Amino acid sequence: MIDVPAGLITLSDRRTQRSWPVELAPYRLAAFPVTQALYAEITGSRPSTARGDRMPVEGVSWWDAVRFCNALSLREGLTPAYRLHGESGDGDSDEEGSGDGVAWDTSADGYRLPTEAEWEHACRAGTTGPRYGPLDDIAWYRGNSEERLREVGGKRPNPWGFHDLLGNVWDWCWDVYDAEVYGSYRVLRGGGWFDEHWSCRASARRRSHPTFRVDDVGFRVARSLQ
Repeated sequence: MIDVPAGLITLSDRRTQRSWPVELAPYRLAAFPVTQALYAEITGSRPSTARGDRMPVEGVSWWDAVRFCNALSLREGLTPAYRLHGESGDGDSDEEGSGDGVAWDTSADGYRLPTEAEWEHACRAGTTGPRYGPLDDIAWYRGNSEERLREVGGKRPNPWGFHDLLGNVWDWCWDVYDAEVYGSYRVLRGGGWFDEHWSCRASARRRSHPTFRVDDVGFRVARSLQ
């Protein structure tokens, strides 16, 4: 985990042509996406289609990521960040289909998903361009990945030490994308191994339903600083 300083980030959406500022307190963010080895250690499951302990876990839904965060918190003696409402005995929430059955306890010290503002602030790492370096040096994308998943940390980190924020797998974020138009769809950031160069930008936004599992979508964990 890397400590990220406080800052002010301006988010933007190309579809609606709007932008909005977000002021951020300091927080911590994982230097790498969650690997398949760590995911299996915590959950006992290996959902990924391309197998490798140091490859990022993929094929995980937003709900899978939320539950992983809580499980990792409990293992390390931390307070879980998420309260799952109406959870049944089989681990499925009564409201899982909508993504509305979870609440974030902002006072908790446990692991959680980053907000998209936190993600972009960490991705930019003080830079102002669309990327924090030449794309081939910092990211696995369609132009150099040979159209397959790659191990984490294989490309140059950004100035704050984060790897694979662009390329390899998209990262789930906490935020709802646009509730009025897309309902409960959640934000994805960063671009993936199968994406063209224009998707691997600090400001690029994608969306997916919180129950969907896709082979180029993973996540990394964050923690609030108390």
